[in-house]
Amino acid sequence: MNSKKFMLLAAAGTLMLTGCNKKLNQFQADYFSVNPNPLEVVGDRVPATITARVPAKFFVKNAQVTVTPYLCYNGTETASQPYSFQGEKVRGNAPVINYEKGGTVTIPVMYDYQPDMMKSELELAFDVRQGSKQYVLPRVKVANGVVATAALADASTVTPALAPDKFQRIINEKYNADIHFLINQANIRDGQLKSDQMLTLNEKINEANAAKDRQIEEINISSYASPEGSLNLNTRLAESREQNTKKYLTGKLKKDNITEFGELTANFTPEDWEGFQKLVSQSNIQDKELILSVLSMYKDPEQREKEIRNLSSIFDQLADQILPQLRKSRITASINVIGKSDDEIIEAYRNNPRDLSIDELLYAATLTDSNADKQKIYETAATVYPNDYRTFNDLGLTQYIAGDYDQAKANFNRAARLAPNAAEPQMNLGLISLRDKDYRQANQKFGAAAGLDQLNDALGTYYLMTGDTNAAVRAFGSAKTNNAALAQILAKDYSKAKSTLASVTAPDAMTYYLTAILGARTNNDTMVNNNLRQAVRLDRSLAEKAAKDLEFQNFNISAIL
Repeated sequence: MNSKKFMLLAAAGTLMLTGCNKKLNQFQADYFSVNPNPLEVVGDRVPATITARVPAKFFVKNAQVTVTPYLCYNGTETASQPYSFQGEKVRGNAPVINYEKGGTVTIPVMYDYQPDMMKSELELAFDVRQGSKQYVLPRVKVANGVVATAALADASTVTPALAPDKFQRIINEKYNADIHFLINQANIRDGQLKSDQMLTLNEKINEANAAKDRQIEEINISSYASPEGSLNLNTRLAESREQNTKKYLTGKLKKDNITEFGELTANFTPEDWEGFQKLVSQSNIQDKELILSVLSMYKDPEQREKEIRNLSSIFDQLADQILPQLRKSRITASINVIGKSDDEIIEAYRNNPRDLSIDELLYAATLTDSNADKQKIYETAATVYPNDYRTFNDLGLTQYIAGDYDQAKANFNRAARLAPNAAEPQMNLGLISLRDKDYRQANQKFGAAAGLDQLNDALGTYYLMTGDTNAAVRAFGSAKTNNAALAQILAKDYSKAKSTLASVTAPDAMTYYLTAILGARTNNDTMVNNNLRQAVRLDRSLAEKAAKDLEFQNFNISAIL
């Protein structure tokens, strides 16, 4: 073998050793990029994407590498799904890295969020298989910490749905009676004053006058003439009927010693075409559609009457069945039923709650701002009215607000059994599931409560906790809550978030903490310090959180903590 050929074979052997038999070198941190970096919580998980850019002549041809991303925190570590890639000479299904050119691989990672992960490091562990050999390369740190702002979403701050009372202090009732007149006449016949309608009306007016919880608000007289004949005649008839009815009613009220009846009003309609049309449409007259078409074709009263009279066979039926009903005066008494005052309801609750209706008892709970007092009232309501789902639903609401979630769940379930189709217990059971991070069940329960006005805040929080920021913003709408502001911060709508936080009705420690985060994201040192100081003053546990929170890593907050 000549020397030249020997040298070529030696070079090929060296290349083979370099490409296949040489052990893999250590990976360098700058081979990897992480998006996002630092990591961020989305919903209740920490997702990220690691991109590895392997340089040329690094990855030996017969090597297979399994990368395991570890998130290390507080003396422990959590592994994400391992990911493998291989050299050109390896028989396998993993992505291939070319020895000569290098290559790029993407490694997805996912962790279930734990609060201690805020202060953490993302490390990559490398297990190498090369032929019959196996060995481990040193770990590489590729990212620091987790921004956990999204984890501030809190289902326990969502107010459960109240099943409201239907209490009305003033209920208006209307009673009416008709006095009918003969054709072309306006005098009131004695028989008309003794009809069942008139007797009942007089009885109701007298009862209202005598009762302490009744008030006659108004009495109205509306008088009419049927639309046949001349307009002048009908005007005089309707006006005379009004005057005669008013004279009768004034005398009747005086005779019965009724002086408090609000206002007595009277009006007349010369030709009651509206009533005529209504009666015709409700009648069994064979050709009523023809009559209705005439009414729609002609707007002039005289032309209408002429055209209808031309329908001679039909007009006879109208004169017999319809027109007599339009020659009348209608007396309407508007009477207010006055319910118990707030003081009377509270007194009855304290002394004998069984004297209260269910709606009065539920209403009593709205007269106090104390959640503990509300809870006692709802407990009483559940005892007195155990078959009304609202009592248990609203009792559960107060227990949820108090943090007694097991009892709240039990009462929401009892309410749902009493009223399976009621929306409020379904929404509230959804909140319980949301707190337990049972998102499938929460979604199902919220779906069963669709259309409930109180659902939006719960839905917005559900979307926050499942990582859909845009859906959360839409669901919250114009709500002024911490969770709504959090959604806007995550969506980077900082102007709207600032307005929302400033409008929170009862700001708490988390309101100020979120405002401090907003200050950090808009590089407002004063906003950070002032609001973080107030947040820590209201809740000392937030000092420890803030110390680890990467939102504040560029601010000196040591004096606050």
